[in-house]
Amino acid sequence: MAKTVRRWEVFPGRNKFYCNGRIMMARQAGVFYLTCALIIIVSGLFFAFDCRYLAEHVTPAIPAIGGALFIFVMATLFRTSFSDPGVIPRASAEEAAEMERQNEVANPNSPGTYRPPARTKEVVIKGQLVKLKYCFTCKIFRPPRASHCSLCDNCVERFDHHCPWVGNCVGKRNYRYFYLFILSLSLLCIYIFACVLTNLILRSQDDNFVTAMKDSPARYPFTL
Repeated sequence: MAKTVRRWEVFPGRNKFYCNGRIMMARQAGVFYLTCALIIIVSGLFFAFDCRYLAEHVTPAIPAIGGALFIFVMATLFRTSFSDPGVIPRASAEEAAEMERQNEVANPNSPGTYRPPARTKEVVIKGQLVKLKYCFTCKIFRPPRASHCSLCDNCVERFDHHCPWVGNCVGKRNYRYFYLFILSLSLLCIYIFACVLTNLILRSQDDNFVTAMKDSPARYPFTL
C-alpha cells in the first residue's frame, strides 16, 4: 500500500517538523531556547531559595501559586511555539498550471508563452468587495489579513508577526496561546518580584538590607 504524502512533507518551507507533522518550529530556534532557559533559571532560583523561606515564614501557598503559574507559562509557550500558526498550503503543480490556464483564457491576446497571474483579484465576501493579493512564492491568492513570512517562507492566515522569542510565527491558530503566554509570563514576573522583595524585607528585619541581599540568593532573580 502506497504511503500517503502530506503537504508539509512536500512543501515544508523553512520550518522543522516533528511527531509526524504535529509539531512545527522555525529553523532559527536559538532565541526560543534562550527564552526557555531564562524562565527556568529564574524560576528555579526562586523555588530553590525564596519559596522555602517564604513558605516557612509567610504561607505554604506561595510555592503552590508559583508552581501553577510556572506550569501555565511553559504550557502556553510550548503550545505557541509548536503549533501551526495558520500556514496556508501552497498550490500544487497541477493547481498552479490550472491558474495559468485560467489566466490564458482571461487574456487570450496576451503575447508570450508565460502569463503570470494578476497581482490582485477582487472577490465578494458577505456582500463586501475584497481585494486578494497574489503570492508568487506560494502561488496562491492570499485571504484577507494573510501575509507571507520571509523567515519561515510560508503564507500565514491572520499573520501578526514572527516572534523569535517563541520560535514561531504568530497567526490565526496560535494567537490566543501567544496572548495567554504574554499575560501569564507578566503575572509570573510580578509574582516573583513581589515575593523576592518580601523575602528581602523579612530578612532585613534582623540585618540591614545590604546584608540581606548578600546572604539571600534572592538577589539573582531580583537583579534579572
